[in-house]
Amino acid sequence: MEDAALDDISALLPPLLQALEALGFIARHLNPPDLGEVLAAVGAPDAELRAARGRLGDWGEPLAGVRARLDAAGETALKAFEALRAAPDQDEPLRAVFRALRHLPRAQEALYPLSAGLPPVSRFFLPPELRGEAGLLARLAPEEPREDTGLLHVRNDPGDRGGFSLYVPEDYQPDRAWPLVMALHGGAGDGRGFLWSWLRDARALGAILVAPTAIGQTWALTGEDVDTPNLERILDFVRTHWTLDPARRLLTGMSDGGTFSYVSGLEPASPFTHLAPCSAAFHPMLAQMADPARIQGLPIHLTHGALDWMFPVEMAREARQALTAAGARVTYRELDDLSHTYPREINPQVLAWLAATP
Repeated sequence: MEDAALDDISALLPPLLQALEALGFIARHLNPPDLGEVLAAVGAPDAELRAARGRLGDWGEPLAGVRARLDAAGETALKAFEALRAAPDQDEPLRAVFRALRHLPRAQEALYPLSAGLPPVSRFFLPPELRGEAGLLARLAPEEPREDTGLLHVRNDPGDRGGFSLYVPEDYQPDRAWPLVMALHGGAGDGRGFLWSWLRDARALGAILVAPTAIGQTWALTGEDVDTPNLERILDFVRTHWTLDPARRLLTGMSDGGTFSYVSGLEPASPFTHLAPCSAAFHPMLAQMADPARIQGLPIHLTHGALDWMFPVEMAREARQALTAAGARVTYRELDDLSHTYPREINPQVLAWLAATP
């Protein structure tokens, strides 16, 4: 690599990764009454990023593609900070913040392909506690690119409905049965964006990750259920092309996606072995109407925030009681500092529970 490119990368990567971590912090700790405090807590990491991005030179071929991805990730992160700072002055500040945070998965998507050649980027896409694991980093950086690993998007471009995004760890081997995580986005989201809520942990801990997009504007919580058959079609595609563990198929989701993981996952013929709703709505009728043979002994992992302003935590406590009474094996986690956001820190615990619960 040319010296000029190395200098630019060395200058750009630290503030870029710091800015993305700051956006992740905001996404995790966002709570309407604390919006100003959360924004103040992260400071202004975008200032250093803007300065470093401004010094990028023309690297020429064959490094033009690397430069383009770094530049795109930096530009998208800066747009997020600009929108976040403007949000308090908008008519609907909270909605403006959520729109601003949609830039985060786009920046991650632009950056991720560079993880194969840039160790700092590869470390960023791991949980912080595993970033020093040299053996793990080596396994995730194969000498030759493979068509059966990494990211895949099937009819899931921005604006598409009913498609899915898929991540297969770079150290995938077909002679091993791999756990599956099917993660359902919230009501205003899509699978392409929600994939990044899980990718670090699937990558580090060894799981095939699928993030579908609802056919409608959100999951089929009322009216005809068009989404459950689509989830089954997606699952059939994945298990046709990759080796899945038939005893470790997790259906999880956030908000509307968590609610739909109840609705779909409690169906008598559901192909999923474990459910993990997060920050989800629940009605006792879901447990009362569930097929007794399906719910008896079914492992269900519930996560909810004590500060949830959309679905009050009492709803999750009621879910634990009703599902346990119906015979499910319920694991319950209530996070004192969680509002209505996705807590990525629970993913390793959910994967450990998936591995340990038959």
